[in-house]
Amino acid sequence: MENSIYVGLSGQVAMEQKMALIANNVANINTPGYRGQNALFKEFISDQRRMKEDVSLVLDYGQYRVTDAGSVKETGNPLDVALVGPGFMGVQTPDGIQYTRAGNFALNMDGQLVTSQGRLVADAGGGAITVPQDAKYVSIDKGGIISTDQGQIATLMLSEFPDYQRMEPAGNGLYKTEQAALPATETTVLQGKIEGSNVQPVLEMTRMIEVMREYQAVQNMMNNEQDRQRNGLQRMLRTS
Repeated sequence: MENSIYVGLSGQVAMEQKMALIANNVANINTPGYRGQNALFKEFISDQRRMKEDVSLVLDYGQYRVTDAGSVKETGNPLDVALVGPGFMGVQTPDGIQYTRAGNFALNMDGQLVTSQGRLVADAGGGAITVPQDAKYVSIDKGGIISTDQGQIATLMLSEFPDYQRMEPAGNGLYKTEQAALPATETTVLQGKIEGSNVQPVLEMTRMIEVMREYQAVQNMMNNEQDRQRNGLQRMLRTS
């Protein structure tokens, strides 16, 4: 197999990975707090001991998230919150505290504040947040302090992190990280609103079309190379 085929195959694998991320972005256009993901690739030079000459292949180098915030939408639901700034809200999981920007919260049967997936929203100390059943209203201020007509009941766990790209998606709008959480000095809370996805549908569809065209171009190149090899072999057989 000629080196150009190796290069083409590595390019197609990279494009398939890129397409998977685009499809995931499109699927989460309406997911609160979702941040779009893009693929990172770099050049990989093959080992000369295995090939006759250096071959430049495409290597999957990882992913990065678009850090731009999504648009803030008013819902009128007093349990919904949107974050302005780089912070995250803590959520209890079986694997410990994880983090989210999806503030479409609700109350479970026990009056505890939960995410849309039923996970307990964490207070500043990591515990659950319980709203009294006879509370007449719920107020959440810019610092995440939750109060009712009966007084202050809890404070949302708000955290910021040194490197957003090291926040690893854990599913259902949650993130996990090994970074130490920092106080949320640059983050404020807006009650009755949620942050939408930052995915731009037109941009993602354009990227999808571009990847499909690139994939087909590489496939055509490999087909032409295979035809060239086959024709060359046939000429050799006829002259032998």
